Amino acid sequence: MDQAKRIYDCIVVDDDELDRLVLLSQVRKYPFLRVTGEFESAEEALDYLTANPLPDVLLLDVDMPGMSGLELRNQLLEIPACVFVTSHPEFALEGFESAALDYIVKPLKSDRFARAMERLEQFLSIHSKAELLDFTLGADTLFIKEGVNRVKLNLQDIIYLEALKDYTGIVTRQKKFNVLSPLSNLLKEPGFRNFVRIHRSYAIQKHFVEGISSKGVQINEQLLPVGRSYKRSVDELFLK
Repeated sequence: MDQAKRIYDCIVVDDDELDRLVLLSQVRKYPFLRVTGEFESAEEALDYLTANPLPDVLLLDVDMPGMSGLELRNQLLEIPACVFVTSHPEFALEGFESAALDYIVKPLKSDRFARAMERLEQFLSIHSKAELLDFTLGADTLFIKEGVNRVKLNLQDIIYLEALKDYTGIVTRQKKFNVLSPLSNLLKEPGFRNFVRIHRSYAIQKHFVEGISSKGVQINEQLLPVGRSYKRSVDELFLK
């Protein structure tokens, strides 16, 4: 996906309904953010997040009944970005010690929020590219970073590769991963030399092929096209 057009999920947590509505109205001015939840308590947000995918961004008040925004953040440090929006400037140091990207003091002003959003968008773009870039190629394995985890893939389990501009999609039976490396560069690596290029956008592993016809190559219950310049070599390889 083009990083400039990526949309990032966020949640808003504030016990004051009016402040929460003001914050939501500001957030919706920025198309790179999508609000997936709004909550009046940290406990309510935490319950939601235990059963749903984690967002990319937390927008939190600090002083709330029960669990504070700081405590919530410290339980969700795997979420990349957090911006505190609060009436309490005295907690700013603690906020930044909790890996906050920014700390905004109420009343919320559009120009101050705009500066925070500019910084947030830049941070998320860099963070996403860094995650995609973080992969390690072994002799017959590939380790891909996903959040705080590293996923181990056996190269023999990769069904096909798909070119996505500067990225390559790595497709297995369970999941599709993206790494920040053009397909042409990836195919030069020793571990990928068994892959067969059938199109400028696709390279496959021969042992996963289910069939081949004039329409393309059937693989993993999908029909992938064969590029005109690759047709002869594909025919020679699969039909001999």
